[in-house]
Amino acid sequence: MNKTYIPKAADIQEQWYLVDATDQTLGRLASQIATVLLGKHRPDFTPGMDTGAHVVVVNCGKVVVTGKKLDDKIYYHHSQYPSGLKSISLRQQLNKHPDRVLKSAVWGMLPHNKYGRQVIKKLKLYPGSEHPHVAQNPVTLAEMKE
Repeated sequence: MNKTYIPKAADIQEQWYLVDATDQTLGRLASQIATVLLGKHRPDFTPGMDTGAHVVVVNCGKVVVTGKKLDDKIYYHHSQYPSGLKSISLRQQLNKHPDRVLKSAVWGMLPHNKYGRQVIKKLKLYPGSEHPHVAQNPVTLAEMKE
């Protein structure tokens, strides 16, 4: 009889990955990041258990999109007051808050529950090329795929 292996919390090793978003397509990059955050890249992946890694993304503002999405894609939020619907285009959002664009794309690919809220905290986004996570020795995501 075969038994299913379920990793214990003590067996899971914390990994850190570094991603450079320069000239990468937004959706494709977001799906790769979501896969690593959920831990689906690991052989001991267990659904509902946090086996994922931390992901540090630099140069968020240099991400590219296809087609006319820079002007056609609109982000909405509401202030919870009457007539409080606010909207901002992708081009304006990339200029103002480039990290929010990638965070929104990754969040759309994660489960919208307690587990997803726990996993999204492992995503660290920086608009420039500098980040404070050098001590964790992050491995580039390209090296992980090879």
